[in-house]
Amino acid sequence: MPARRTAALLLLLTVLTSCAWGEERPAEPRPAPSPTAAAPAPSADPTDAAWLQLMIPMDKQAVILLDLAAEKATDPRLRPWAARLRTAQGTELAALRELRDRMGLPDTDLHKGHDMPGMVTAGDLEDARTAEGAAFDRLLVAQIHGHLRQSEQVSRSETTAGSRAEATARARALVTARGEQLADLAALCAGKAADVPEPFACPSDHPV
Repeated sequence: MPARRTAALLLLLTVLTSCAWGEERPAEPRPAPSPTAAAPAPSADPTDAAWLQLMIPMDKQAVILLDLAAEKATDPRLRPWAARLRTAQGTELAALRELRDRMGLPDTDLHKGHDMPGMVTAGDLEDARTAEGAAFDRLLVAQIHGHLRQSEQVSRSETTAGSRAEATARARALVTARGEQLADLAALCAGKAADVPEPFACPSDHPV
């Protein structure tokens, strides 16, 4: 990956940290809780929080696109591939949400309306809903490839920049999963069949 792109992803985590936490510091000390009050949730590290609050909407949007593939994909290999990935992304998304809850983070999408790198946007989903045949297949492969690549890179940054053990462990697991998922996509692209009249276009960085 070019150094410029890696630096941009690291900068992205920094910007997300600033956006998520820049206005949350209280102006005055908070009063001590009463002995009967519930203990507050432990504060989250800003980098861990920024990573998590990016991964959740990224996975959520990818899952919607993969659900569409169950109905609209026309290449015979795409539906089983999308179904496997949909199951994995759903399990991953549930684990990320559980971690978010344990970290005491709000259930809000800080990136709604933003075209973040690797994000399947609302516009992409609208295009996917109207696309038919090979056009849908090409859109599916291109968007999911971008999602897998970018979420892998941002998660790799979290493994070294984060501080909460369970967050960095989850990021490491995600990096491993992305490596396997990208390899699966590369194998799918390498097996593009000549018997498909309009095969889907594979990302240019796949050696096919």
